[in-house]
Amino acid sequence: MRGTPAFEEDKLHEECGVFGLTLPEGENRDAAYTVYNALFALQHRGQVAAGIAVRRPEGLVLRKGPGLVPEVFSKQTLQKLSGASAAIGHVRYSYEGSDDGNEFRAQPILVHHAAGNMALCYNGRLVNGAQLRMETETRGGIFQIGSDAEIISHIIVREHLRTNTTEDAILNAMHYMIGAYSLVVMDEHKLIAARDPNGYRPLCIGKVGNCWGAASESCAFDALGGHVVRDVAPGEVVVLTPDGPESYSCGIRAKGALCAFELIYFARPDSVIDGVSVDLFRREAGMCLARRNTVKADIVVGVPDSGLSAAQGFATQSGIPYEMGLMKNRYISRTFLNPHPNERRTAVRLKLNAIASTVRDKRIILVDDSIVQGTTAKRLVRLLRDAGAKEVHLKVSAPPFLNPCYFGTYLPDSDKLAAFGRTGEEVCHMIGADSLQFLPVEDLKTIADTLNWGHCDACFTGNYAVPVPRQKG
Repeated sequence: MRGTPAFEEDKLHEECGVFGLTLPEGENRDAAYTVYNALFALQHRGQVAAGIAVRRPEGLVLRKGPGLVPEVFSKQTLQKLSGASAAIGHVRYSYEGSDDGNEFRAQPILVHHAAGNMALCYNGRLVNGAQLRMETETRGGIFQIGSDAEIISHIIVREHLRTNTTEDAILNAMHYMIGAYSLVVMDEHKLIAARDPNGYRPLCIGKVGNCWGAASESCAFDALGGHVVRDVAPGEVVVLTPDGPESYSCGIRAKGALCAFELIYFARPDSVIDGVSVDLFRREAGMCLARRNTVKADIVVGVPDSGLSAAQGFATQSGIPYEMGLMKNRYISRTFLNPHPNERRTAVRLKLNAIASTVRDKRIILVDDSIVQGTTAKRLVRLLRDAGAKEVHLKVSAPPFLNPCYFGTYLPDSDKLAAFGRTGEEVCHMIGADSLQFLPVEDLKTIADTLNWGHCDACFTGNYAVPVPRQKG
């Protein structure tokens, strides 16, 4: 899979990030260039492909392709997208194990239909996508790719033939779609944001100057010098007009189920999601780990980048000094090519290296966000030992993974998860640490309750908010 180096194989992958902006009449801001900059701020959410669609006087225009944002969009490409009154953009990870045909799976997608033209991009995954595709094909629908984005576009177009507006079509479509979807849709007149009734994936609306927009994370507005106005509520459709947002509800009552890993791992620490500071949440998780800690140590070290806030929280609560014991090479992106299996230890050192003067002869509390298959944790422990660490005690700011995700987070099959069918002691032995501590599920719930945050923890507990496919065997 292009975009997944060896040192990233054991990390979680989340599909994508979205952004959209509409300009009021007379605004001299360049919509395409603004979306391009927003996608830079959201690059952490998807590093496999990028795309931008714009609304120009002659119609909707789309450019997309595989790679990072600056690889897809040169200065000349952006100039060809200038003069737009609105634009939407997307950065993508692949959910599948292979990225063949990735250039065609990139978003946004552009659709020409009887009621007009529409560009669409989304973040998430439909639980009933296969069923919706089959039903559409039996009605004569034709799919070129079969991605969820294409399925969603078919459902919206079908409903548009029964309604007068795109927003009404989206509201109707939401009654058929089950699962996670944060949508940004642009037609020839409007920019629309929509979020599934459970709110699995984040989506917020904000302003950049006089322009209204929608984004997967608040950090995109911050990067543009704008500000967030509010989150899109679960089940809400928002039409962004020059005079402000117009809100509509799909009327579906559902359990709030924001993916727990949006706060644990995916989102940037400077983002605020559903009113919750990502940095604050991670610090609270680290403090919870410290309250249950029973081992003595000399320093606390966080794994860059998503383990840093939790490590600082652990240090604050425990009184053990926080030190920068691992250095990240920020010039290696996740598009770095897969090295040969025999070179994987070198790959780890290219991405992360221990600061020997900090860790030598020290008992170390190492804080990371998660353990998936265990290979990355094993390499990190070995990296610190090779640098002279006396002891390495791994603290994980998430509970152990036991179940698959159906809502856009890539997890291996259960039997490939480190914690599945193993005790904590067995996982600890497997990764070579002196001790191992996961965040208990009850502590995750306590943090969520304190922050008034409805979340999905099904990958830990198996308690899915909506019906999911029955497991084989």
